[in-house]
Amino acid sequence: MTTIDRGYLLDVLRRLIAINSINPSLSPGAPGEAQIAGCLAELCRDLGLDVQIAEAAPGRPNVVATLRGEGRGRSLLLNGHVDTVSVEGMDRPFAPYEREGRVYGRGAYDMKGSLAAMLAATAAIRAQHRLRGDLMLAFVADEEYASLGTEALVRTARADAAIVTEGTELQIGIAHKGFAWVQFETAGVAAHGSRYDEGRDAIAAMGSVLVELRRLETMRLPQHRHPLLGRASVHASLIEGGEGLSTYPSRSVLRVERRTLPGEMAADIEAEMREVLQRAVGADAVAEGKVGVFFFRPAYEIEPHAPVVLALSAAGQRVLGAPLRVIGLSPWMDSAILGTAGIPTVIFGPSGAGAHAAEEYVDVKSVVRCAQVLAQTAVQFCGAR
Repeated sequence: MTTIDRGYLLDVLRRLIAINSINPSLSPGAPGEAQIAGCLAELCRDLGLDVQIAEAAPGRPNVVATLRGEGRGRSLLLNGHVDTVSVEGMDRPFAPYEREGRVYGRGAYDMKGSLAAMLAATAAIRAQHRLRGDLMLAFVADEEYASLGTEALVRTARADAAIVTEGTELQIGIAHKGFAWVQFETAGVAAHGSRYDEGRDAIAAMGSVLVELRRLETMRLPQHRHPLLGRASVHASLIEGGEGLSTYPSRSVLRVERRTLPGEMAADIEAEMREVLQRAVGADAVAEGKVGVFFFRPAYEIEPHAPVVLALSAAGQRVLGAPLRVIGLSPWMDSAILGTAGIPTVIFGPSGAGAHAAEEYVDVKSVVRCAQVLAQTAVQFCGAR
């Protein structure tokens, strides 16, 4: 079994957490991914990997490093994002410390522990095996906002399979939900608040839309369930409208999130939301409105008997001594982009807590085990001697 250098792994993890890589699209003025990309490129070169740096957007680089195989083997891509969310409420976000087997700091769980596991697994493989197929490490920008990094990656990268190393508590993720962002707009007529005979209330008209969305959420969506993901959902996220207390509002805007299941596409959600609007207009004879999907990310699912899933399952059984549980995941992940690009993708990563929270940590033992499983999976999937 491949042996992981725990000291190397912890050193890499601490170095990565110490770098501020807050996504500037979430926090204007934040430094973004350039510094951490430079650090990762250096670490990969130290391992003797072929390193390429390419900007997903100006000043926002991806790092792709490859351990070249000897030939006649399948290629495997390990994918992890380097950006984090903001640090509001955190006392020492970039000063990693270890306590009771956990390493704390911004990004420890989401997902610098996984990045350290990717590097430690590759270091162990390089020292102990000769792979037949290529092993590629993709350290990508911007997953926390628009996934520009993985979108750019799939325009050039090709692999027989991929593992997105988001935290899964050492379980195998084979499915996750998608989402659609939808905007409704209702129209009214502006008038002085005393002139009920002239004014028409766009906000009140939006109330009929909210009623229909509630009916969709409580009565229709629960009728269909996915065995791993449960049901789809919808919620009202943001609403605005009105010009002043003594004025009938001429316009109201509602933004909605619809979480989707595998097989649901943007056109399906568009049609569903048009029906919601039509029902609402029917309930309010004077209402006028429009609706559209303005952003969409598909749900994702890989066959449980896909070669990469079987290889990961066998590796986990060998390393951990017990079968790994197969799960579905609620959040959207970059695996959908990889899968849509024709790269069969599974999700596997360490344990921890506090992603996007004021206290974030990753469990060190699980990061070591994650690295062991990733290394064993690469040996089995790519072939080795």
